[in-house]
Amino acid sequence: MHRVGSAGNTSNSTRPRKEKRITYVLNDSDNTKHCAGVNCLAVLKSPSDSCDYLFTGSRDGTLKRWSLGEDEASCSGTFESHIDWVNDVVLAGNTLVSCSSDTTLKTWNCLSGGTCTRTLRQHSDYVICLAAAEKNSNIIASGGLGGEVFIWDIEAAFSPIAKSADLVEDESSNGIISSGNSGMPITSLRSINSNNIVSAQSSISHGYSPIAAKGHKESVYALAMSDNGSLLVSGGTEKVIRVWDPRTGSKNMKLRGHTDNIRALLLDSTGRYCLSGSSDSMIRLWDLGQQRCVHSYAVHTDSVWALASTPTFSHVYSGGRDLSLYLTDLSTRESILLCTKEHPILQMALQDDSIWVATTDSSVHRWPAEGRNPQKAFQKGGSFLAGNLSFTRARACLEGSTPVPVYREPSLTIPGIPGIVQHEILNNRRQVLTKDTDGSVKLWEITKGVVVQDYGQVSFEEKKEELFETVSIPAWFTMDTRLGSLSVHLDTPQCFSAEMYAVDLHVSGASEDQKINLAQETLRGLLAHWLAKRRQRPGSHASANGDVPSGKDASVRNLPHTRLDVDDVGENHNLVLPAFEFSTVSPPSIITEGSQGGPWRKKITDLEGTEDEKDIPWWCLDCVLNGRMPPRENTKCSFYLHPCEGSNAQVLTQGKLSAPRILRIHKVVNYVMDKLVPDKPLDSGSTDGTFGLGLGGGPMPFSSIDDGSFHSGLKSWQKRKPSIEILCNNQVLSPEMSLATVRAYIWKKPEDLVLNYRVVQTR
Repeated sequence: MHRVGSAGNTSNSTRPRKEKRITYVLNDSDNTKHCAGVNCLAVLKSPSDSCDYLFTGSRDGTLKRWSLGEDEASCSGTFESHIDWVNDVVLAGNTLVSCSSDTTLKTWNCLSGGTCTRTLRQHSDYVICLAAAEKNSNIIASGGLGGEVFIWDIEAAFSPIAKSADLVEDESSNGIISSGNSGMPITSLRSINSNNIVSAQSSISHGYSPIAAKGHKESVYALAMSDNGSLLVSGGTEKVIRVWDPRTGSKNMKLRGHTDNIRALLLDSTGRYCLSGSSDSMIRLWDLGQQRCVHSYAVHTDSVWALASTPTFSHVYSGGRDLSLYLTDLSTRESILLCTKEHPILQMALQDDSIWVATTDSSVHRWPAEGRNPQKAFQKGGSFLAGNLSFTRARACLEGSTPVPVYREPSLTIPGIPGIVQHEILNNRRQVLTKDTDGSVKLWEITKGVVVQDYGQVSFEEKKEELFETVSIPAWFTMDTRLGSLSVHLDTPQCFSAEMYAVDLHVSGASEDQKINLAQETLRGLLAHWLAKRRQRPGSHASANGDVPSGKDASVRNLPHTRLDVDDVGENHNLVLPAFEFSTVSPPSIITEGSQGGPWRKKITDLEGTEDEKDIPWWCLDCVLNGRMPPRENTKCSFYLHPCEGSNAQVLTQGKLSAPRILRIHKVVNYVMDKLVPDKPLDSGSTDGTFGLGLGGGPMPFSSIDDGSFHSGLKSWQKRKPSIEILCNNQVLSPEMSLATVRAYIWKKPEDLVLNYRVVQTR
């Protein structure tokens, strides 16, 4: 497990941000499948004749519930709230508990529609593993990279306490409070709105803290608990197994024997015997009563990452980095290779005579396992005796005595989607080229969240070169593919730095000079469903332009109105432009946090319209509701405009000019034309030769050129006048180039840009 920044907090800088970030995750068109490796599994056996359920937790940040048939598995629920990898999952009665690299545990009603019911915050680092007491559904243990082990009493943690509704709403609008902090009763919280992202995640009762099992100095990777919850074992990078009393958190003993990280642990139903799997490739059987290792099994040739035992604890299934799944008789030491995979095995779960296997791939496979009568597997032949030294299996493998797998194909496969492993942001800053684990190359439009072109299995580098454009637009977002999909991060004020002309986005009826801020329109597209539901709320009195008149929504900060090109502050103010309409078939998910609680994740179509500044960053709301953006820097480009050397062209100005970075060269041509025509009054000149075309804000130290200072085309009187070329570094510039592009690709100097003009012909 590599420590990598989570999707909700990914950047190349560890410097804390002043404002909260908003991230949106683009989903594939088939949302019923995982798009990254599956880290964990849990099987819920049906007490009646109805179907069993399989729960899977993935590196894509979601959990899924699968209804299991004889020869099929269908996705019957997606659980979405974690903002990073889901690392482990356990069942505590009908409660599903998951843990994540986002440092939280979350609880879910496993048969519900996928709403997170509680969020537990106590860990300081990634939470890697969980353990549950099968006969005591209230007790859960968690461990992680911070070396912390906590034992949670679910019932005690969430027992209701008397508290007024007003206090509840004031204390935590989003229902996510770290343990030990003030909280609210479940009943009061749900009375606000049971479906709301704000209220769906119940908080911990006031004053509750889990029991801390203190002793680990390094990361914890494995936990196991006895059925009655009276014994807990843990292991990790310290290479020792620690045994705890989970009722008090006190240490009972420490077991040594492994020579590398302990990655998997199992306890039998009595709590006397313990099985451990390690990165030293060994499986060990421990007698906790004797406090010693009684057997060692050299079965694997590489790290053992997953263990599962038969109900009687007589046989163990093991898998890991060597891609192999073995079955071993713990008493006779006889082992057999059941199957080999294409990916390392991360976790396994038995279901009757089958075993579900999760790997670093997004697909999950079910293999025959003879779980109720494992001796049947050995009757198929090909078994061997497990050694007791790790090098014996490695040596046997090198000598060519690798066993032949009993099964070649799984009995059932739940297919996943190839995850994105490589991406390149194109220069237009709206499209991203991606490559997935199958080698397919696709082109995404991130302002709409859709694939616009699937190139198939082609060279990523060649396609990237083919799509290269000589255009310069500020980097207004950052991106990663840690979740197997595209996660786009918006941070203020940087995200508001990019503008485009509306005509380039094919905005119907737009003037040639109208500019569009990419981040602002993207936020409007992302929150369009939220805004529509907000307006439908009873008592909602949003004005025609979306302004918030009063109430708690008025807490959005009152900044000066800085939005550019607002031609209409009526209802059209909040219309979503076609270039920024996100799909409702596969809508993106938002990852963000407000002024209270922690980060959360939810599909944009599932937002309730009741979320406010406590849940969503204030600057996002200010932008969407009021059309306001923070003051931005570097939106202008300073340059000099001189005749070409040796040219007889008139000297128009000696001073420095300033214009929007996105200004096109053909507008500079028109400006020069205006200046060179003696019988044409200058729209914005003055008798002293200086010209400032007012961007507002008083006099400027040098001339300022605005879009409106140029004519979009040549007038009839101009057709008889000189034709002009604009050059930079002796290179003739394309009329469609922007000043920013010229500066980035032609000028390439830190000094102010210098443009030259010359007359090329007379009409």
